[in-house]
Amino acid sequence: MNPTLKRFLAHRLVWPIAALLVLVIVNTIARPSFISITVQNGQLYGPLIDILRNSAPLMLVALGMTLVIATRGIDLSVGAIMAVSGAVALTYISASPAPEDLSTVLIAIALAVFVALLLGVWNGFLVAVVGVQPIIATLVLMLAGRGVALLITGGFITTITSAPYRFMAQGYLVGLPFAFYVSVIAIVIVAVLQRRTALGVLTEAVGINPEASRLAGVRSRGIIWGAYAASGLLAGFAGILYSSNIMAADANAAGLYIELDAILAVVLGGTSLMGGKFTIAGTVVGVFTIQTLKSTITFLGVPPAVSPLFLAIVVVIVVLVQSPRTRSLFAKGVDAVRGGGRRTAEVAS
Repeated sequence: MNPTLKRFLAHRLVWPIAALLVLVIVNTIARPSFISITVQNGQLYGPLIDILRNSAPLMLVALGMTLVIATRGIDLSVGAIMAVSGAVALTYISASPAPEDLSTVLIAIALAVFVALLLGVWNGFLVAVVGVQPIIATLVLMLAGRGVALLITGGFITTITSAPYRFMAQGYLVGLPFAFYVSVIAIVIVAVLQRRTALGVLTEAVGINPEASRLAGVRSRGIIWGAYAASGLLAGFAGILYSSNIMAADANAAGLYIELDAILAVVLGGTSLMGGKFTIAGTVVGVFTIQTLKSTITFLGVPPAVSPLFLAIVVVIVVLVQSPRTRSLFAKGVDAVRGGGRRTAEVAS
């Protein structure tokens, strides 16, 4: 195989982007309106715009999950943190005499995100300081977090009417959904911190070998703690977007199974669950792939009870395509075809 082509195919983003493009092409062939974008009152609408808006909560959660997985960890509590965040925000706004006031909404968001940050710090404390296995430490909050959200809401679904709060997930800014800008800002901040400073290298060093990095002078405990805190913070913002979209705090449904989608997005993007090297760009592609796949399932009319099976089948195919062994077999197949073609040409001559 041509060395340039071999290096191109070996790039970690090639196959995730290829999977996303295949989904877009399939959707476009099945329904040409998939790529159509209309303008109404200066605002953009269409299936692609819906994907940008609806993927925002998952994007935030997946970014935090990327940092945690890079340190050889896992965070199963992000969905519960989303539920707590939404419960805190809506309970505060609901109890306020001025729910339409912007200052009320800003205070509610600040309180919710602060609580989410504290929960992330708690996870980091259990993992980095106490030494609890990440899956156990975050499983505790995954189970207890929704109970905390139910206590905050009094066991009911809290609903509000607040235009400023609704704007977070349903509003538009310069023609695009405001939620999309929130996800873009999060991507830029995480990318700058991880790729333009030494923090990214230190995170990868801790993920590759925590003990060696500690002996080399890297404060691995602080890096791990910070990753879980960032995950909690981003999950808190995701909870704000989710509750803003439905204008309600549903402790049982908010962020349900989003931790699995986030892990899947990170893995599809090329980040190894073994920790170490990670890719923010790959996570972004993975999130869009999952959201596009969900849109495809909805369009095909797959029953809700069957959609997880359909999603699992497609994901298995995508993961197999991305596996190093599959890539190796593909490369050998290309070499065999090219070698057979050369021999045929030599015989003919």
